[in-house]
Amino acid sequence: MSDKLPIITIEAGHTQKGYLQNVYKSRELLYFLAWRDIIVRYKQAFFGIAWAIVRPLLNMLAFTLIFNRIAHLESENVNYALFVLAGMLPWQFFSGSVMDTSNSLLTNASLITKTYFPRIIIPLAQLGVHFLDFSIGFICLLILMPFMGAGFGLSLLALPLLIVLLLMLSSAVAFWLSSITVQYRDVRFIVPFMVQFGIFISPVGYSSNLIPEKWKWLYFLNPLVGIIDGFRFAFFGVATTDFVFSLVTSIFVTLGLFISGYFYFLKKERYFADRI
Repeated sequence: MSDKLPIITIEAGHTQKGYLQNVYKSRELLYFLAWRDIIVRYKQAFFGIAWAIVRPLLNMLAFTLIFNRIAHLESENVNYALFVLAGMLPWQFFSGSVMDTSNSLLTNASLITKTYFPRIIIPLAQLGVHFLDFSIGFICLLILMPFMGAGFGLSLLALPLLIVLLLMLSSAVAFWLSSITVQYRDVRFIVPFMVQFGIFISPVGYSSNLIPEKWKWLYFLNPLVGIIDGFRFAFFGVATTDFVFSLVTSIFVTLGLFISGYFYFLKKERYFADRI
């Protein structure tokens, strides 16, 4: 009997089924890249992974002071701090993922040019890093709710579907931006501005009910609106006036971005090693 380990060869798949099979075969590489980035992210930080708790809590305090204490914004009869935290968690996951995945192919240029593997693994690994932060913040919110006057209801059953929708949206934007950045490096300078602007057009610190009726059709085209409103419905059982419409719009926009982003990434993938 031979003591040699079996050799697994991964070749570029020429069909969608073949490509997805290669992604599955490369799952250990996905875990390794995600774990590597987690270690690099927190290795030299004094508070380490505790920042996953500190950051959303500090943002929650800042929003509470500015928008609740000073601007007196409504929060659908929910404790405003919890209201903000429920919106901050999906927003921070999305914004952090966008910032990191947009440059992920460039920062792994040496890996891309040396060997073949499905390149889509690289932005997906970055999503895994931010999902860890999201999961920690998610648990903190669940712990805080009973102490701040919020109970648990059947609406929590909607959370898995909303998390999947959030992951799909973040993946879709990651596919688009990471592949475009390889060809157009200017995107690296545009993305931070987009993220800074995005927090104001997403209901992180305010309720969607504050948007004038004539602008809601445009406002709901932002898929994060339906997702954030959905998270608040799941946690607190409160729904905005047009919640169903915003959620359905979010689902369709997310599906469109995900499918188109996936195929665009695959179309450009063969040129990454040459252009990176």
